[in-house]
Amino acid sequence: MNRLPRHMFALLLVTAAPPLDRPARAAPAHRTSHTAIPDGPVVLTQQPGTALDQTARKLNAADLAAAARRGDTPVVLVGSAPLSTRAGETALFVQLQSAALCGSAGCATSVYLQKGHDDWTKVLDSVSGPVSLSHRTHGGMHDLVINGTDRWVWNGHAYRDTMPAPPMDDLRRSIERYQAQHPKPH
Repeated sequence: MNRLPRHMFALLLVTAAPPLDRPARAAPAHRTSHTAIPDGPVVLTQQPGTALDQTARKLNAADLAAAARRGDTPVVLVGSAPLSTRAGETALFVQLQSAALCGSAGCATSVYLQKGHDDWTKVLDSVSGPVSLSHRTHGGMHDLVINGTDRWVWNGHAYRDTMPAPPMDDLRRSIERYQAQHPKPH
């Protein structure tokens, strides 16, 4: 068995170790922009002071102002993703987090597409749960998958849900059955 002699092992440790006479330096801080790729999640992060954060705050100014009037300071999370199959067309994903703005289903995420230099259009409003891009497309735009199963597709102007809503008659009958089985106390 070939073993390194002890004196060589000590020499190797001394030469491979960083110099101890200088203070250690922290790794440089980098602002990363998390961009989703088709068939991957849209990662939302705090990015204070970035162009994405400033745009998100401008687009959600009314909600942020209403929260401020209640003494609330929501956390602003942003992310971006190439929704269009055309290069260079990236969407902005925004989620405001606070006790007043989030409910039992979590916090809502909205999606905006840039139409001009400073012109943004909301194409998906208030979905709750993790958002992922799909490799499947409709009308030149990638489908969005919410919570792993709920597929939203592009209709030419905005995203629409593909999950069928329960029929109203069935819902009404279900409510009436429940109310009959659980009468209100007088």
